[in-house]
Amino acid sequence: MKMECSKTCWLPDYPSSHKRGGKTAALFLASTVGAILIATNCTVHAAEIKNKVAVFAALNKVTARISTLEIPLGSETKFGALTIIPKVCNTSPPTEPPSTNSFIEIKERKLDGSQHRLFSGWIFAENPGIHAVEHPVYDVWLTNCKTPVAGVVETKSPKLRRRRTRVRSRRR
Repeated sequence: MKMECSKTCWLPDYPSSHKRGGKTAALFLASTVGAILIATNCTVHAAEIKNKVAVFAALNKVTARISTLEIPLGSETKFGALTIIPKVCNTSPPTEPPSTNSFIEIKERKLDGSQHRLFSGWIFAENPGIHAVEHPVYDVWLTNCKTPVAGVVETKSPKLRRRRTRVRSRRR
């Protein structure tokens, strides 16, 4: 844990020969109360949790389909014409107010095969509109960060399987 204080927290030295009810005792009491008030302004911040996997929601505006993408840091995943590369993914500890942020880079593939950087920067799960990826066909936003269990990470997002149901006709 890291402690940050806006003011110095201290207790004054007082003479051991102070008289009860005198000026020295009143000064000591006032300075002690002041030191306690200053000490309560000190804020304690826990260190951020550094995660290994960034979780995104991606929307294809043409098909109106939302996909969940779990991408390990440093690897890239393709979503349509976009290539998403998360670099950092941090969350706050459970004792702090929720804060999830990630530094990502998004590249777009053109029809001629070339790529150009569409977005590079920090995005926040609590405020997706602050630094949103602006694209006419795709939307990408951070939903969570997580650490894989036992160090195993899937590099590809799970494909959605369609359930096929047979329509059975009733014969009489």
